[in-house]
Amino acid sequence: MHYWVRASSSDFGGTVPQSRSGHSAVNIGKSKVVVFGGLVDKRFLSDVVVFDIDNKLWFQPECTGNGSNGQVGPGPRAFHIAVAIDCHMFIFGGRFGSRRLGDFWVLDTDIWQWSELTSFGDLPSPRDFAAASAIGNRKIVMYGGWDGKKWLSDVYVLDTISLEWMQLPVTGSVPPPRCGHTATMVEKRLLIYGGRGGGGPIMGDLWALKGLIEEENETPGWTQLKLPGQAPSSRCGHTITSGGHYLLLFGGHGTGGWLSRYDIYYNDTIILDRLSAQWKRLPIGNEPPPARAYHSMTCLGSLYLLFGGFDGKSTFGDIWWLVPEEDPIAKRYTESPPKVLPENKDVGMENYNSQFAVKESQRESSAIVELQKKLDISVSLSRPGLQIMDELEDEEFLELASRLMGAGVFSNGQVSRIQATQVLRDHWKKSTPRSIPIKELGPLLRDYQRLIARHLANLQSTELGLPGKEAYTFYHLKNSSQLHMVDIPKLLEEYKKLLAD
Repeated sequence: MHYWVRASSSDFGGTVPQSRSGHSAVNIGKSKVVVFGGLVDKRFLSDVVVFDIDNKLWFQPECTGNGSNGQVGPGPRAFHIAVAIDCHMFIFGGRFGSRRLGDFWVLDTDIWQWSELTSFGDLPSPRDFAAASAIGNRKIVMYGGWDGKKWLSDVYVLDTISLEWMQLPVTGSVPPPRCGHTATMVEKRLLIYGGRGGGGPIMGDLWALKGLIEEENETPGWTQLKLPGQAPSSRCGHTITSGGHYLLLFGGHGTGGWLSRYDIYYNDTIILDRLSAQWKRLPIGNEPPPARAYHSMTCLGSLYLLFGGFDGKSTFGDIWWLVPEEDPIAKRYTESPPKVLPENKDVGMENYNSQFAVKESQRESSAIVELQKKLDISVSLSRPGLQIMDELEDEEFLELASRLMGAGVFSNGQVSRIQATQVLRDHWKKSTPRSIPIKELGPLLRDYQRLIARHLANLQSTELGLPGKEAYTFYHLKNSSQLHMVDIPKLLEEYKKLLAD
């Protein structure tokens, strides 16, 4: 079990970074995390803020340097790539205003000195929203991005000693061009996941690239991986962070599904287990941070540090720990949950989001209390804020049942309502994903959640309230607008299984 715990002023000293999204944060060894750039309120940043892990201190170093135009370091930007090699942080590209950048910089974090690099070879075009990863202790691989006119699918390898770029010649099938994806080096392969592609679709595919290690003498080539388990929904602007034997995915945004013209933002935590080669939901014992994309996530031993991001309306400056239950930070949460704070619209580090604080303070009730409420199924049985409505109170559900059975079905009172419920469930039991109209998704999702709530109550488990989030893919959704087209087969499959149980 893991817990999300919002960082407090007692966790570290110094001045925390200001709110931002589209920034970078890299680990320099095990000693520090270096945050650079980003965007807040249409203002692009170029500051460097460092978290000293050993001393638990945030500070802003006084950097020196001399670029080609006389500036000390890189100009303001967001959505660039940043990769750490030993004590150096390499920066390439990004966006400033509407302009895509193609300059190349390195920061020596031992002496805090910037150097603008003149590289040669197959120089990559200016771009933003690319993704990159270190290959060992010498090279960097970069894939994709957006150059302002088209999505890219090229692969470049940089030798950080010779400063030579090489465009990797890849044969065979290749991933669709994309930006806003992640790129993570795992052993001898580069894994890319998600992103937004040509024409705008948001992707949920996973690809592996071989041929990056010279000693292996492999011909460069892509392979699409289709792993078992609870795969993430399609998204971009997420993070994937290496930690132990798994990769941890958090956040991002995707399309709002059939019923929404807008993007939706995620706060789910999913792992790719490298040992079993499958996707899994990380068991979380409390509410996650507010949903967001274009944040940063770094691994500090057994802890993860989340900072910043954007949710379509607000830019965040909050800092969160993701910790295993045995960690002292987790015990601090479980022994003394956060108190409800006054409402405050500031989403920076200094002020809690009051709505979230209320949710955290309203912890799931014990199994005994929930079982006492068993007969009043309208109460929330899993998550604060998720109201489970009885089918006899669900007017849209009953209206749909009425249309299936014919007019006047409720003239005989509650008995007919119960009969109508069974008719509608039989209808969905025989349905296929393609046969379900959009207008049925809301009632279907609510009935799915009703069946889960009752199933959980019948389990009489001391963990009541948690299994729903882990075992049922869509139980946590607030409404059907959060569904995607690709979710419908899975929703219907789980619904039919609940009916059978």
